[in-house]
Amino acid sequence: MEQNVHNEEFLTAEIVEAMGISQPAFEEVQSIIGRMPTVEELSTLLAMWEANGRQQSLYGWLKGQHHVVEKHEYLYTGSDTTHKDVREPRVKDCIALAQQLVAEVVPAPPLEGGNPCISRGENLYMVGNVSTDFLDSEYARRCLHIVAEPMKMTTVEEDIDYLELILGSLLDASIITTARAVGQGGLFATLVACCRPTQQTPPVGFDILTCREIRLDAFLFGEERGRYVVSLPESQDDLFLLKMGEARINCCFLGHATKGRLLVDDMDYGSVKTYL
Repeated sequence: MEQNVHNEEFLTAEIVEAMGISQPAFEEVQSIIGRMPTVEELSTLLAMWEANGRQQSLYGWLKGQHHVVEKHEYLYTGSDTTHKDVREPRVKDCIALAQQLVAEVVPAPPLEGGNPCISRGENLYMVGNVSTDFLDSEYARRCLHIVAEPMKMTTVEEDIDYLELILGSLLDASIITTARAVGQGGLFATLVACCRPTQQTPPVGFDILTCREIRLDAFLFGEERGRYVVSLPESQDDLFLLKMGEARINCCFLGHATKGRLLVDDMDYGSVKTYL
């Protein structure tokens, strides 16, 4: 703790600027390291960036580094029972994984009464508990070649029924416009399914932020049940959050529906048209 306080006093804005690090890049360094960095750590990251050939901006390069997460060992159950450490993929790897999964999975349909797709400018939420599990998923099976025992559900059927009852009432009241269960392919594939065009609407995109405390692949591709992607007009945001609080339901703000590109943590995952 004393070291961190010392670093905060020592690392002034003038020093960071003199090292050629913008404020957004410096904030990204703190996210990666998980605390206030030292001058040595900043110098090491700069050296790594230069060794990479400066092929992209420092901020863009930092965005491609691993998120800060606790190292886990996951139980792998195949012909024999062993522990297998699954390293978190980098952002560029997640883009390739996202494209592969969306092409191979069948997403869940929208809840009855909701629009099949989101509209540009709407706010996007994930309703339900944020999951850290990804082993019992298409991502684990198709991309990591892991065959895991079916996960022990933390959300019972009664909880799912309750969530759908509340979301159905919000759809009926036109507080939300779209509600779709997170299914095969996880959150990312579900969001893409919400972007698919209809005869009346063009395809849209999304701009979302992930939870830095959770592995990027778990957040994007985990398939734990009892979670729903919800869209709503910005004008209904306060009322929606009030209703979630009254119903004692967790929700996580994701971002917004946009014109046609898919952005995750400001990284471009491509045009939605490449996923349709």
